[in-house]
Amino acid sequence: MRNLSIGWQSWKARQPRPEAVEPPLRAELFSAEQLARHARALAANHRTVIRRETNSLLASLDANERDLRAFNCAIRGTESGHRLTPAAEWMLDNFYLIEEQIQMAKRHLPRGYSQELPRLLNGPSAGLPRVYDIVLELIPHVDARIDAGPLAAFIDSYQSVDNLKLGELWAIPIMLRLGLIENLQRITHRLNLARVDRDLADLWVERLQEIADSNPSELVIVVADMAKSGLSLSSAFVAQFCLRLSQHSPVLHLARTWLEQRLDELGQSIELLVHMDSQNQAADQVSVSHSIGSLRFLSAMDWKEFVETLSVVDITLRSDPADVYSDMDFATRDQYRHAVEAVARHSGLPEVEVARKSVELAKQGVVLNGHDDRTGHIGYYLMDQGRPVLEKATKMRRPWGTLIERGIHRKPLAFYSGGVGALCLLATSGFVWMALALGVGGGRLGLFTLVFLLCASQLAVGLMNWLSTLLLKPRLLPRLDFSSGIVTSCRTMVVVPTMITSVE
Repeated sequence: MRNLSIGWQSWKARQPRPEAVEPPLRAELFSAEQLARHARALAANHRTVIRRETNSLLASLDANERDLRAFNCAIRGTESGHRLTPAAEWMLDNFYLIEEQIQMAKRHLPRGYSQELPRLLNGPSAGLPRVYDIVLELIPHVDARIDAGPLAAFIDSYQSVDNLKLGELWAIPIMLRLGLIENLQRITHRLNLARVDRDLADLWVERLQEIADSNPSELVIVVADMAKSGLSLSSAFVAQFCLRLSQHSPVLHLARTWLEQRLDELGQSIELLVHMDSQNQAADQVSVSHSIGSLRFLSAMDWKEFVETLSVVDITLRSDPADVYSDMDFATRDQYRHAVEAVARHSGLPEVEVARKSVELAKQGVVLNGHDDRTGHIGYYLMDQGRPVLEKATKMRRPWGTLIERGIHRKPLAFYSGGVGALCLLATSGFVWMALALGVGGGRLGLFTLVFLLCASQLAVGLMNWLSTLLLKPRLLPRLDFSSGIVTSCRTMVVVPTMITSVE
């Protein structure tokens, strides 16, 4: 009985506490219309705030990674005679992909990233980013099967009630990865519980068979020990126990009889629990396969097109009076959208309202100066000299970094040459003071001062170059998208003067 006692204690030690085990992200499957209704109801119930908090999502990701690695090691160490469930085999075969997606999520979710996202004030996900709760509400109702169409329709329905920020739209693929990894981790809890229950069932059957072979009269004692051990008669335990009993001597029918009576007292039956175990295995296999397939989909999806299609800011900016925004390349359009984000962040207005303001100002520019003037283009107010006009219209509170950068751009020569001169003067003054203190004077002092001034100027130029890279951000020139060919109105001829010096 000592081996049995050790096995029982091992099973008790490996069993997670009930409060630590969360069910998989699995709920009633919704049709497209039901998903749309659910998204609108979700948007109506969400209450958000933007505040800086610790990034609990990274901590959860680290914990999920540890659990998934532990489960992978456990099933890799399973003895060759033990059969793995289909879901466990999926996890084992595709664990390299899960690890790859975990590392990708860590790269795309820096510690300060989620602090800029609106957080929920109510509901089970209070304190977490709103966009994370949105994907957690989508995953269960599609059984972790993420496709471009249903995903876009769900987000579009949500935005029919409340618009998402640009940062939230870009965060959707990251949050989907976190949600799918969370789902896989929850499923591994179920798989692990079922695995240890099956191992325990094997342990009891082996003990019963050992007693039946050596001393059948003591078989009733082993059955009594089973009754007193406080077994958790889960569907996995019952299914494995009955399967193993059917493969051994009929003399073990006493144990099956006891099991039938015990289950009858609990209002259950062997047939019901065996069927339930088959259903659980099938459901887990489908959820794992869908989750892994969705992780592959996330890497293949064109998220640039997804964001631009659903962004209300992008839709608003496309009404540019100059009709230029739509013809620009993606990097330029993204630069414009980031400018909208920056103004909205420091003005307190929604991003779509800032975009509307820029369009209104551009329309006023068209009325005053005509279509051919740059003031009729939204970029003049988002990226160029009209930016102060937009900031005033939105009552933006300019951060110190913006004020410094704008002052440098206003007088760049004074900043650069003045900085170099001031550093040279400061360093040379210190040198002269130290030289005089050491008694150096006359012609030698003048010669050494000139040499030191030359050296100090090189150091000053290097320091100003370094300081400029800290205070000034590079500005990309706006570009039109000619990937599909140059339109007629933008074509030109390049003439290169060449002197022909000989007939050849």
